[in-house]
Amino acid sequence: MLIVEELLTNPTLWVTLVILYTLKKGIHFVPQNRGYVIYTLGKYSKTLSAGLNFIIPFIQSVAANRNLKEQSLEIISQAAITKDNITLEIDGILFLKVTDAAAATNNITDYKLSVTQLAMTTMRNAIGSMELDECFQNRDMINAQILTSMTDATAPWGVMVTRYEIKDIMPPQSIREDMEKQMTAEREKRSVILTAEGVKTAAITEAEGHKQARVLDAEAAKAEQVLAAQASQEAQILEATGKAEAIRLVAEADANALEVVGQAANTDQGRSAVTLTLAQDAIKAHQAIAKDSTVVLTDGKTGDNIANTVAQAIAVSSTLKLPTQL
Repeated sequence: MLIVEELLTNPTLWVTLVILYTLKKGIHFVPQNRGYVIYTLGKYSKTLSAGLNFIIPFIQSVAANRNLKEQSLEIISQAAITKDNITLEIDGILFLKVTDAAAATNNITDYKLSVTQLAMTTMRNAIGSMELDECFQNRDMINAQILTSMTDATAPWGVMVTRYEIKDIMPPQSIREDMEKQMTAEREKRSVILTAEGVKTAAITEAEGHKQARVLDAEAAKAEQVLAAQASQEAQILEATGKAEAIRLVAEADANALEVVGQAANTDQGRSAVTLTLAQDAIKAHQAIAKDSTVVLTDGKTGDNIANTVAQAIAVSSTLKLPTQL
């Protein structure tokens, strides 16, 4: 009661309170990444940026306080029908940023709600232009299509959509069962194909191995034949060389023997020995003929023949001395 009575009786205090309230209404400290939209007498006049700002109290007012940071909005699950008439439950998440606080205040009532509704509509349109398999295989393309459509639509609102991501695509239970069967069949198919390719590769490798083995065997046989031919040729050369050497040695031995015999026959004793040897050989020859034959035909002059043979041997022996005497 005393404070109220003092306020009523002290005009200076009233003036001080009014001044303080006016200063409070006219001074604003704007935080970083915030935008204050200022209306002057109900009409947009400016946007206050971060830092210390002044406005005219009671004439100007803060109509909106906009967050200029990047924000995320969750797109709730919704039904979307594909091009091949399959109903999908699909949800996502949207990232956006207010680039113009005045446009986000003046051009749209609730930019978050509007962006969310636009994202849901754009997502249904994107799903409706694709078949079921394409929806699962081309998520990136769906995200890019939604982002492009929303960027053009939200530009007048002072909002920039930076990214859109599909969180989950849920087909009906019957479709999921069919997809599981299809995936099982595809896995079995790939398994059969891989098995067949493995068998084929093994057969090819085995055939190549047999082929290479036959080639190596043929090359080895050819090499053996070449070596055998070379060895045979070398053996024949060595044998021929040996025979030639043997013949040469025999010829030299015979020549040496004849030379020795000739030198011995050039003496009196040698001539006598030669004469005796020739006579003995003649007698042995006639004995051999008589031994091998049961009937021996003779002209009655066999003794004369033997004597002639001996005489001829003596004559031959005598002739051996002639070169020395000449």
